[in-house]
Amino acid sequence: MATTQVNGVSVGYDDRSDGETLVLVHGHPFNRSMWRPQVDFAVAAGWRVVAADLRGYGESTVVPGRTTLDVFARDVAGLLDRLGVPRFVLGGLSMGGQVVMECLRQFPERITGVLLADTSAPAETDLGRELRNELADRLLREGMAGYAEEVLPKMLAPRNISALPEIARQVSAMMRTTSPVGAAAALRGRAQRPDYVETLRRVEVPTLVVVGSDDEFTPIGDAELITECVPGATLVVVDGAGHLPNLEREAVFNAALGRLLQQVAAAGGQR
Repeated sequence: MATTQVNGVSVGYDDRSDGETLVLVHGHPFNRSMWRPQVDFAVAAGWRVVAADLRGYGESTVVPGRTTLDVFARDVAGLLDRLGVPRFVLGGLSMGGQVVMECLRQFPERITGVLLADTSAPAETDLGRELRNELADRLLREGMAGYAEEVLPKMLAPRNISALPEIARQVSAMMRTTSPVGAAAALRGRAQRPDYVETLRRVEVPTLVVVGSDDEFTPIGDAELITECVPGATLVVVDGAGHLPNLEREAVFNAALGRLLQQVAAAGGQR
């Protein structure tokens, strides 16, 4: 666990082990701890893993107003510059996946493999913009507690709340402890989300697309579109999982991630 200055903000991050590098970007309204099972798995498989808190989340600086995806992407690049990592496999879930797609738009030459989990590529709709801005207003007005309780049965498949009580507590705690100011800024930024479909069509590295079978936020159709756009992409639908298959079905998710990392290594990795 460490912090460093990136683009004028303090960023909290974990940097574990050495070797070829996997970078993981968390979703909203979470923090880097959501990736702990994957960090442990990839480190055991011989990879260096970097997982950071996006600005506004976790231990990173809370910035009010509006934080767009291009700002998050520049922070990712800036952190990896500070750590001396020129090329890397890049993965993200939900909003983190959209940050990954923005990174693919800004600096594809640095990315050797891609993980896109439970995320969506098209531009935000008019209705989506309205709803995100309304939710931002609500979080600033009410805080995170009511929202966290409301969306837990969508973040996790409802049956997993009782079947996986420790995971449910972890997810709830991440949401409740997120700054409403940081979360609102990210929501307002995502309300301006551009279309990433054409960016995905230009991806030339091994790509894994994962989605929970019961994901209500970004359903299977969203994952299928991404898979159709990226040449040679692999789609894994995780049965019995909602929006967080990396936590709800850790073993299945890690097995798919392991195959991606092997594919990257076989393709020449980061030479």
